[in-house]
Amino acid sequence: MSTNPYAPPAAKIDDVAPAEVSPRLWNPVAAARWSILFSPAFGAILHMLNWQALGEPARARGSRNWAIAVLATLLAGAFIGLLSDGASRALSIGTLLVWYFISGRTQSVYVRERYGKQYVRRGWSRPLLAGLAVYVALILLIGLGLFFAGETAGDGASR
Repeated sequence: MSTNPYAPPAAKIDDVAPAEVSPRLWNPVAAARWSILFSPAFGAILHMLNWQALGEPARARGSRNWAIAVLATLLAGAFIGLLSDGASRALSIGTLLVWYFISGRTQSVYVRERYGKQYVRRGWSRPLLAGLAVYVALILLIGLGLFFAGETAGDGASR
């Protein structure tokens, strides 16, 4: 009596290929969604790190280039915002849409086709805290810049 009569039937699985083990990744769809708040540079940087983990250095370079381009566009948008707030908003929204449809969506499709929903996910606490810290730092820098600009403008008016 070497077999258990109450055990469930055993399936032969020798001929089934094992599922590919994924590297640890941030959800590319969630990264794109967080880019609405933190800018497409945030998503591009996370996608760059995902491409590196996936062993795709050319695509990682492409995401790095997108992050640089987005940061340059945001800087230009800040100066455009001095002239026209609407144009600055349109540039920001346009940058997000162009990044997503040209680059961001590519990784979502790649991960979904390769791993489905069965990939090892990385936690969001570090990137979200980093994004929040950058956001707060930018607000403080802008506030300080406006404060000192007002101070120098006030000095000239009182003389």
